[in-house]
Order: sequence, then C-alpha cells, then structure tokens
Amino acid sequence: MNPLLRTAVGLGTGWAASKGLAAIARLQGGPDSTLARKIHSRRAFTRNAALGATGIVVAQLGVAFGVLMWPNKTGAFGGELGVSADNIPAPGASPFRDQQGKFYIVRNEDGIQALYWKCTHLGCTVPWNEGEHQFHCPCHGSVFNIDGARTAGPATRRLDRMPVVVNSDGSITINTNPTTIEEAPGRTEYLPTDATPYP
Repeated sequence: MNPLLRTAVGLGTGWAASKGLAAIARLQGGPDSTLARKIHSRRAFTRNAALGATGIVVAQLGVAFGVLMWPNKTGAFGGELGVSADNIPAPGASPFRDQQGKFYIVRNEDGIQALYWKCTHLGCTVPWNEGEHQFHCPCHGSVFNIDGARTAGPATRRLDRMPVVVNSDGSITINTNPTTIEEAPGRTEYLPTDATPYP
C-alpha cells in the first residue's frame, strides 16, 4: 500500500475512532452524570428531611420537658391561707376541707389542727369518710382517725400537720409552705400538744 494512502487511511480511521469514542463517552458519561446528580440530590433531600424531622421531634420533646418541669403553683398552696371563724368545726365535728391549701381543719377539746391531706405512706390524697368518721386512704388502705393518728394500714406515722396561728377575731392562718409542714417520724398516735389551743 502506498505510504501516503496508508497515512490518509490511518488519519481518517483515527479521526473516526476518536469521534466515535467521544460520542460513546458522551453517551455513557451524560446519563451517568445526570443520574449521579439525581442520586446526590435524592440523598441530600433524604438526609435533610431526616435531620429536619429529628430536629422537630427534639424541639417538641424539649418544649414538653420544659412545660413539665416548669413550676406549676396551683391555687394558694405554698403560702399562708386564712380560714374564717365560721369554717372552724365544732369539737368532734366533721373536718373542714380546704381545697386550695390541701388541708383539713379538725377540732377537739385540746384545740385545732391543720392536717395535710397527703398520706404518709406514699403520698396519696386521703379523703374524709363521713360514714366511718375517719380518714381512709384509697391507695393502700391506711386509716387515720379524726385527730390524724394512724389506726391501720402501711403508713408508718400519723398525718402531717401545718402550722396554725389563731387570730384575735377567731379566724386562723395556716402556713402551707411544704418546708414548714410538721412531721412526726415514727409516731402514729395523737398527742394533746399536736393541737393549737382555740378559744
């Protein structure tokens, strides 16, 4: 073959091959690069959606925790509360229940007591049972008489008392601050000194 013809064929074949390979490369590279961009875009979207959802859940949990832990002072419990003389029961009569202060006013011949209505066993609210004339805890069956003495059940001591101040007009002031509630560790019975003298 003529060297000149061989060179021309070689150049033509090389050019055609280069053009063909370039076209093949474009065909292979174009869709793949587009697919890669789409895959990258989908991965980025999925990652951002997951992070966003996690952020929303964490924010909601944080708000819920904050609301739960925020001091929630209900009523007047925690401060001083007055009880008028009209609400002081007669000796031996059913207790006067103060909803806001979480206490009962009981009275006997020795005076009056403000009994915290929380059971000394596990802290359940202890209602007054008019039919039995005693306090009966609905949770585990602890029973307290009208003076706060424990008479039955798993409670290990009598009902706790709140400090009472008798005013000159016959009304009383009760300090419901939890730090002032008087406990009787291990004592289940009532003592006359537990009552505040009342005229």
